[in-house]
Amino acid sequence: MSRRLSLFDSPFLLGFDQFERALDRAQRAASEGYPPYNIEQVSETLLRITIAVAGFEMDDLSVQLEQNQLVIRGRKTAEEDENRLFLHRGIATRQFQRSFILSEDIEVVGASLDNGLLNVDLRRIIPETTVQTIAIKSGKDGKKAQTIDVAADVSRDNKDMPK
Repeated sequence: MSRRLSLFDSPFLLGFDQFERALDRAQRAASEGYPPYNIEQVSETLLRITIAVAGFEMDDLSVQLEQNQLVIRGRKTAEEDENRLFLHRGIATRQFQRSFILSEDIEVVGASLDNGLLNVDLRRIIPETTVQTIAIKSGKDGKKAQTIDVAADVSRDNKDMPK
């Protein structure tokens, strides 16, 4: 069995296999061309995805969040077009699914349909910065945790150095 090499195969990147799967999904989604969309930064924390959905009504569209993936689907019912005879049909109303992978700090605020454009508003949650200090313990039982003083080690090493 052959296994493809990946950037995430490094032993220094532990627990990043979900990122690899997300990149694979993003690569597949990038090859889709319909419907066209824009992503704009509205403010420092707000984003908006705008998708051109001309010919679709609200009942034809769905916006769902599945784990970290925003999935937008459109499905037009065929019965509306049965009684119409088109001489030329240039407005595509075929069904679609467009996916966007969201990081854990992005939340969906809402969606609106206006003049054939579906707007999905997103907000970036800015987490609090925390610093955690890890105590270093001796491998031997009974010894108390110690702090390593680098400056003391350097001065001791320097006194043996020739001047």
